[in-house]
Amino acid sequence: MDMTQFWDGWDPIVHTVLTVSVGYLALLMLLRITGPRTTAAMTPLDLIMAVTIGSAFGRTITAPDVPITQMLLTLVMLVLLHWVLAWVRRRSPKLRRLVDSQPVLVYYHGEFQHRTMRKHQLVEDDVHTAARQAGLGCMDEVEAVILQQDGALGLITSGKFGSGETVLPYTGEPDGPTDGTAPRR
Repeated sequence: MDMTQFWDGWDPIVHTVLTVSVGYLALLMLLRITGPRTTAAMTPLDLIMAVTIGSAFGRTITAPDVPITQMLLTLVMLVLLHWVLAWVRRRSPKLRRLVDSQPVLVYYHGEFQHRTMRKHQLVEDDVHTAARQAGLGCMDEVEAVILQQDGALGLITSGKFGSGETVLPYTGEPDGPTDGTAPRR
């Protein structure tokens, strides 16, 4: 049995302590500099960023052959790339359409939008759960449910819907009629 599995001297321990400490502080500083957008509710772009940073940071913590400067450069490059992409995304509608999911209407005027729900792998129970989490006991109180860009279901109650100007322009028209008949499939 190889005893280095249990103890390999102080060098790997010191390396790990230094790498974790410096990496954690650098990552914290980078995320503070880039602002709350980096740590907001996750869009697919943000999820990719989080997984990539986590993977890179995890690799450098456990690899004694990766110098701290290389770890710092990796973290800075990843955060910088994310920031640049977010900056370009803000200025380019084409890139925004490419990388962002649009909000989608899944319930409207008392009708589930079944075609849309199938497309996004949602079931009625998901909408009912969102209503319960919003403190509502009855779907009669719900005017619209939107699948948000971050994957959350947002509810708008009947008394708060108003003209719908924050909903319909971004989610399109409902699947079917809103006169009480069943939606088209």
